[in-house]
Amino acid sequence: MAGAASSNRQRSRIAPYLMILPALAYLLIFFVVPFWSLFRTSLSTMGGSIYLPQLTFAWDFGNYGHALSTYQDQILRSLLYAFTATVVSLVISYPLAYVIAFKSGRYKNLLLGLVVLPFFVTFLVRTLAWKTILADDGVVVHTLGAIGLLPSDGRLLSTSWAVIGGLIYNSMTFMILPLYVSLEKIDPRLLEASRDLYSSGPRAFGKVVLPLSIPGVLAGSLLVFIPAMGDFINADYLGSTQTTMIGNVIQKQFLVVKDYPGAAALSFLLMAMILVGVLSYTRALGTEDLV
Repeated sequence: MAGAASSNRQRSRIAPYLMILPALAYLLIFFVVPFWSLFRTSLSTMGGSIYLPQLTFAWDFGNYGHALSTYQDQILRSLLYAFTATVVSLVISYPLAYVIAFKSGRYKNLLLGLVVLPFFVTFLVRTLAWKTILADDGVVVHTLGAIGLLPSDGRLLSTSWAVIGGLIYNSMTFMILPLYVSLEKIDPRLLEASRDLYSSGPRAFGKVVLPLSIPGVLAGSLLVFIPAMGDFINADYLGSTQTTMIGNVIQKQFLVVKDYPGAAALSFLLMAMILVGVLSYTRALGTEDLV
């Protein structure tokens, strides 16, 4: 009996590790190995021809300095676009998530379905649709020109506003859903208690609702900011050469120029900037409810 009990305890200790083994193997094959390969590439030198490139690992940290100095404008532009898209998405999404969580009643599922509905269409098709909507001969440009909000020779396509608008549209669902989850978890009795204590609506929102929804704000902001930083589809189809983002540069360096060390160095710089930004943001807002 004692031996059987000891064997059962041993199996119970091993079982959790066996359960996570497939996930660890997946991460090792599809994350750690490519990550290491990209790191080695970023420190390599390029030889051979454009058709038969040869990489030699040489601890060449100059690739990072060259990438940072050459593409500084694209890096800063990507940061600005991603930050703007995140802030605007938050400002637009918070009221909508609040209404769905507290005011929608029996229409809650319908509204959530409408929020998710754009994802039934692929990312590329949605972006191309906006290219048609914002075209110079489109209804949006004509309407804005007719009411005086756009000059007669003005345009929306191939501008920074078009790129940022595409980033906002394609990522807003990722902001709404985490906000909704955080707001929906708030006990309505807390708001009733605040009113019983003679708290006004704005004060109750600032003291009760907003602090309790911070985890949703944090999660939504990260889900919007991180993909927006590396995006290249919106800048490619809705922008111009003056709105190129760092994702466009990395794509071109890998697929067109075939400067693999430079492209890998840019990729690592992008990951490092995102990591620093995420850690700073989570430290400022707190992550207790997310971990």
